[in-house]
Amino acid sequence: MILLASVLLALLMGFAVQRGGTCMVAALEEVVYRRRWARFRALLETSLWVLGGFVLLRALDRLPMVPMGFPLHWHAALGGALLGVGAFLNGGCAFGVVARIGSGQWAWLATPLGFLAGFGLAGHGLGMTSAMPVAIPEWMQQVPIGLVPLIIAALVARLGWLAWNRYNGSADVSLWSPHHATIVLGVSFLLLFVCVGAWSYTDILAELATGRLMELGLRGLLLPAMFAGALLGGWSAGLWEHRWPSPRDLVKCFCGGVLMGVGATLVPGGNDSLILFGMPLLWPNAWLAFACMCVVVVLTLWLAKLGKGQGVRS
Repeated sequence: MILLASVLLALLMGFAVQRGGTCMVAALEEVVYRRRWARFRALLETSLWVLGGFVLLRALDRLPMVPMGFPLHWHAALGGALLGVGAFLNGGCAFGVVARIGSGQWAWLATPLGFLAGFGLAGHGLGMTSAMPVAIPEWMQQVPIGLVPLIIAALVARLGWLAWNRYNGSADVSLWSPHHATIVLGVSFLLLFVCVGAWSYTDILAELATGRLMELGLRGLLLPAMFAGALLGGWSAGLWEHRWPSPRDLVKCFCGGVLMGVGATLVPGGNDSLILFGMPLLWPNAWLAFACMCVVVVLTLWLAKLGKGQGVRS
């Protein structure tokens, strides 16, 4: 039953990636070019709901073993910056890669290969290591009981707001609207955490790159299941393009993947594990890496926008 539930949840995650505003690069492009915060806000709200889920699980004594976190360290800042540069070069972050492949844009198959190369380079060739892990936060060990009714009240209010907008005919109340699909992704991740423990697809790639195949177990089945869900989501949403890759796109995606792999080793954690695990657990290195990644992506997008503007004027 756990195997079946885990595979179905991984399929749902891939499906939700196609429908949700899960790509950090796309979210920040929306901020820079359109002055809209909808995708970025959805990502932050998803992290908050995952945090609420952690609190409820801990209060009910159903929280699985939480991996040890990492303290604030300059590795996280550098890793976050590399994640940002790699995501910009690649044209999408870890979530965006899943959505691209699920839409038949085959050039982005080179990005996971770049991830593997980056993880291998950082773990062996460069000898990069992160700071020593620290114990899980004290608040995770003793959750104030007063938080539980607050979280339940917030959930009821959110569902009530959704029902009210649906009753009034709002256009953005569908379960598969970008905002809600992003939350579905976070809830699916949380339930997968209950089933198999800490999991993200960039972590799986890191274990593959460093030869830790025996540690994968059930989690090794979740990676193909998630990509299968993304393919189903892309086809059902009418996003299927079946675009053959050009050599230029393959090189960009591979190099972007290498940079993101090195950055994820330094943090440690890729874009997906930062948003869905490190940030909800309030790990300082995760928040630092996320902030640095956002700053770098915004700067590169702004410079690209400025360069386009100058090109038009010239």
